[in-house]
Amino acid sequence: MRWKDEWKKLAILVVAFLACFYLPVEYLQGWARLRNAVWESLYLARWYAREHVLLCLVPAFFIAGAIAVFVSQASVMKYLGAKANKVLAYGVASVSGTVLAVCSCTVLPLFAGIYRMGAGLGPACAFLYSGPAINVLAIFLTARILGLGLGVARAVGAVIFSIVIGLAMHFIFREEELEKANAQADMPEPEVARPLWQNALFFGVMVGVLVFANWGKPEETTGLWHAIHSAKWIITGLFAAALGLVLVFWINVPWFKMALTAIPTAILAVFFRHEPMIPFAAAVVGLSWATSTDDGEAGEWFAQSWGFAKQIMPLLLGGVLVAGLLLGRPDHEGLIPSEWVARAVGGNSLFANFFASLAGAFMYFATLTEVPILQGLIGAGMGRGPALALLLAGPALSLPNMLVIRSVMGTKKTVVFVALVVVMATVTGVAYGSLFG
Repeated sequence: MRWKDEWKKLAILVVAFLACFYLPVEYLQGWARLRNAVWESLYLARWYAREHVLLCLVPAFFIAGAIAVFVSQASVMKYLGAKANKVLAYGVASVSGTVLAVCSCTVLPLFAGIYRMGAGLGPACAFLYSGPAINVLAIFLTARILGLGLGVARAVGAVIFSIVIGLAMHFIFREEELEKANAQADMPEPEVARPLWQNALFFGVMVGVLVFANWGKPEETTGLWHAIHSAKWIITGLFAAALGLVLVFWINVPWFKMALTAIPTAILAVFFRHEPMIPFAAAVVGLSWATSTDDGEAGEWFAQSWGFAKQIMPLLLGGVLVAGLLLGRPDHEGLIPSEWVARAVGGNSLFANFFASLAGAFMYFATLTEVPILQGLIGAGMGRGPALALLLAGPALSLPNMLVIRSVMGTKKTVVFVALVVVMATVTGVAYGSLFG
């Protein structure tokens, strides 16, 4: 028995006991801010469950599971592994956000999938940062509402950040990466079950479901973005139908299982055309049933997807509750008063930029929500430098995000990754504020 570990456990129990023993319940019962913060954490959790779990995370879990089953480890190592061509690896990883347009939580199953399949730490971290940070819609919205300068700076900064952070992570942990590269060099070439173009199309239709199911509503009532949003569920349905055909003809899922999934979904889509979450949920349940009852690749796909969900979902929901308790929702306060934040990010000082980076790193931003939040903060006196610092740190990180990253690559790497994002965002904010503030 390791008594050192046992003493740590005893110390934790003693602290927890004393906290409960001396908990000032009578005082807190009349504290309006605490009551409000608790409600905010619950409201944020409900909002997160309604807006992100079904439409964002569930497709992401299936994509991550598919990476583990249908993408050969040799393919991942060839393009993203520790010995892969660096220009190709970081180039692919750094622009992934332009396709995915996901938030800091939705990218996590995808990151976990490629990292466990043998992707190098550097390219994996570049992907982890760029997925939520380089979002075409968010960048256009930033330029339109907050100004062209911030929009361009955000786009350029996010691409550069993803590459620099990935290279820095590779350099800092280069000994581990060298061991990984040597281990990968000895691995045999696996057999290929189907041609590359079939796997590419399989992943393409799944990404299509993820992207268009979450297509945000633009402010304009005309134009391409509005037209796509108006037809988003039709487009999503076409991608889903294509996925069903792929599963039947290439993954060998029995046709009657896909029919028993598609028919109820189509009927619900007609009767609940104004509540698209209902047929979407039916499709998810049907797909889960069809794959989980299969003994071949489809069954393994579901098992891997379910494994990611079991690991990630509890951490995400716990992190969302804590973030809501401390910071509340947009335009709603948690335990930390919003005026404290507004006062701390005023001007373009080093502290203001650091605080904006740090606060952004712990806050949870759904896709596109950071722009109206920043618009309010700038109106309250926030400097242009801290605004850019928050734009570069906030969408890519969050407290729930950090908890999951730690479970995937460990505490040390997570701390270094977060520190790199915060420090680089701070330095960039100071520089931008000095030149253009």
